[in-house]
Amino acid sequence: MKTATYQKSFPWKIEGKEYPSFELAPQFGRVPEYSWDLSDGQRERVQRLLRNEIVVSLHDHPHEYPADMSDLIPYVRSAHTRTGYEGLRASGMTAVFDNLLDGYGCVCSSAGWKWEELIMDLGMRLCDFSKQDYVTVARNTSDIRKAHERGGLAIVLSLEASTAIENEVDRIDMLYGFGVRQMGLVYSESNNLGSGLREHGDGGLSRFGERCVKRMNDLGMVIDISHSSDRTCLDAIRQSTDPVLITHAGARSVWPTRRMKPDEVLTACAERGGVLGIEAAPHTTVSRDHRKHSLESVMDHFTYCVDLMGIEHVSFGPDTLYGDHVGLHHAFDLGVHEDMATWPEFEQVEYVAGLENPTENFFNIIAWLVKHDYSDDEIRLVVGGNTMRVLDQVWD
Repeated sequence: MKTATYQKSFPWKIEGKEYPSFELAPQFGRVPEYSWDLSDGQRERVQRLLRNEIVVSLHDHPHEYPADMSDLIPYVRSAHTRTGYEGLRASGMTAVFDNLLDGYGCVCSSAGWKWEELIMDLGMRLCDFSKQDYVTVARNTSDIRKAHERGGLAIVLSLEASTAIENEVDRIDMLYGFGVRQMGLVYSESNNLGSGLREHGDGGLSRFGERCVKRMNDLGMVIDISHSSDRTCLDAIRQSTDPVLITHAGARSVWPTRRMKPDEVLTACAERGGVLGIEAAPHTTVSRDHRKHSLESVMDHFTYCVDLMGIEHVSFGPDTLYGDHVGLHHAFDLGVHEDMATWPEFEQVEYVAGLENPTENFFNIIAWLVKHDYSDDEIRLVVGGNTMRVLDQVWD
């Protein structure tokens, strides 16, 4: 069997001449390695599960970011954001839902979410992927399974919000044609489809949003409601004929912020066959028992959601990247710091220990599950099996 290889982004171009050069954050060793007290048998079991099972991240931004986040805007405007191929190769992941640049795609404007910027970003990424032996753009579940067999990585092209389609439902068809297989309805600010989770009022899913849900069902594009308002989430779950994903969130009962989902939304998602991916971006899935955000805080959300929804409906969407994620929040006004003023008391962090980047995420998640006596079958479900069940139903 051929072993997949990898190389740097844009190998056909000369860096510094045909596109600008930036000092990028390292893919390894940016922060101290997470410390584990694993026996030899436990470590071997973790490595075996990571190697043998289909492991899927429901949400990440696996790009390399500047070492100095003050370079972030000119780096993005260069339209040559790099993918962390070396780090991804060491991650053990089979597939990653790659959410592109989304709201900070400021190639042509300062606001993001523009159609032109989305197409530029998508086109450049697709061109880069086409030159990589290691990656496959997944258009169906057989692509993911084949990537697993050959030791490669399947990229699932994804969008956090549909804002860029404006009022044109046919743009969903175009995105599907370009390879996009999962799309969020709304980001934190409302759009033509419905209300976002940061709005003062909650109007739910719009009539146009209902049309878009139907079109995504007809095409076989997975619906994500991570950043939608509570009513928009419930409306979308009821309107969709397919299960929906909450690709990256947590439980509001564990940490009472708008970014987390209430029990009503979580149970409705599970009842219709959907899956929640547990979030790990800095200062999101904090918990009352672990107010300094870390792997332990994240797993407090995991255990609560497993008890509430059933283990068949929970997975992981860490929402990580290669670089300073807290610095990214400072570089762009994503609403995080404004929202913090309303939160319970917590300790701010420079990074989330144990879930700092796409390379370390699933080793540490599986290690935690092994240490807490989850069975191989249970681990198989939450690291990829639950997601594959939904994808088999929606895509194929």
